[in-house]
Amino acid sequence: MKIYITAILKANPVFRIEVMHTLQHMVEESRKEAACIQYDLHQLAEDENQFIFYEIWESQAGLDAHNQQPYILAFGRMVEEKLQETPQIYLMEKIA
Repeated sequence: MKIYITAILKANPVFRIEVMHTLQHMVEESRKEAACIQYDLHQLAEDENQFIFYEIWESQAGLDAHNQQPYILAFGRMVEEKLQETPQIYLMEKIA
């Protein structure tokens, strides 16, 4: 069963460039994972500090493996210091 995720992050303005580069690296590496179907990063037009991921994974096992990748763990370590708030992560089901 496919896994659909939307994640919303808000960078601390002081660290916006560093956070953006880290997120772009996550996109590059995540797209190489076998279980990754889609992994897109967006930036809000009206707030350059806010980023949104849209992800589709082949399975829960694939997502679990993704969450253990070094670049994901490294991002997790920077969250408290370099984001304004805890990321909002939404697990979704596609209905149409």
